[in-house]
Amino acid sequence: MPRKLAPDMWLFGVVVVLLSIGVVMVYSASAIVAADRFGDPYFFLKKQLFWALLGAAGLWLAIRVDYRRLEGWVLPLLVVAAALLVLVLIPPIGQAINGTRRWIRVGPVSFQPVELAKIALVVYLAAFLAKRGDALAEFRRGLLPPLAVAGLLAALVLVQPDLGNCLTLIALTFALLFLAGGRVAHLGLILAGALPLVAIAIWMAPYRLRRITAFVDPWADPRGSGFQIIQSWLALGNGGVLGQGIGASKQKLFYLPESHTDFIFAVIGEELGFLGAATVVALFVILVWRGLRIGLRAPDPFGAYLALGITVLIATQTLVNLGVVTGLLPTKGLPLPFISFGGSALLVTILSTGVLLNISQHADV
Repeated sequence: MPRKLAPDMWLFGVVVVLLSIGVVMVYSASAIVAADRFGDPYFFLKKQLFWALLGAAGLWLAIRVDYRRLEGWVLPLLVVAAALLVLVLIPPIGQAINGTRRWIRVGPVSFQPVELAKIALVVYLAAFLAKRGDALAEFRRGLLPPLAVAGLLAALVLVQPDLGNCLTLIALTFALLFLAGGRVAHLGLILAGALPLVAIAIWMAPYRLRRITAFVDPWADPRGSGFQIIQSWLALGNGGVLGQGIGASKQKLFYLPESHTDFIFAVIGEELGFLGAATVVALFVILVWRGLRIGLRAPDPFGAYLALGITVLIATQTLVNLGVVTGLLPTKGLPLPFISFGGSALLVTILSTGVLLNISQHADV
């Protein structure tokens, strides 16, 4: 198909709007906390702007460099991602924060290796399925290799421990295998065999059990395990239809934990109301629509699976975050793409979208 001169402007516009909303809401949700902790109300805003601008530069580069080159980077990406996931577990390389080791600090910059692992897995799956997608009916040749790679990365992430991102990697793998034509019976049996392992992982960690208990009945422990979701509900309920106005959230005033990161959507609901929250959801729906459209119309199998993988990854993290904030899912530490405060997560998400936009230049969208 002929090369298009411009990327998908629907997708590009949605990304710009989501990033803009994210910058505004990160400042609104974090200014009081930042002033209290660091004596600078712009502390988190400046960091978010830095990563957003760095991501914008990366997006521009990703649009210009042909996405097909990524197929040759599969092995280096996987090796680097796996090595970093091992290094983050080794002190003092990995930072211990709240009993977990998920961050590597280099000077003033911290990043999460799991973010690189996500995109590395997407690239690997796209390359594998493009070459051997016709073998998915066979377990050993078609399903075992991608499941083994995803399982290794997921296991390293689980050791940090980070069950949320571990399950994200697994969900991404199963979704792409299904979209590529994997047999539902085979995938169902494998998934059924993996469920006991997830149950054991939850049972062995008391804090995970408390999260499940809080999900079932947060009012059983309103000042403990149920505190966060209750405060999130109060924020969403206080927003009404039109919201309290930007900057007017009450729950962000030291009531709602992680108000500028994992639970920023609750602040959006309180300050912008149901209409504002619904608009954000609608923007993500448009993003997923355009991503799937790009994948289905990509000029080659690698581009198709790469676009679908990136879209599924963003959609999965969005659904999990919104599910947690609204109480439809147990609490997991996954940020809202483009909007939550974060460095490596924001940067990788923007770069991934740049790759998606690059594919759109070759697709008839």
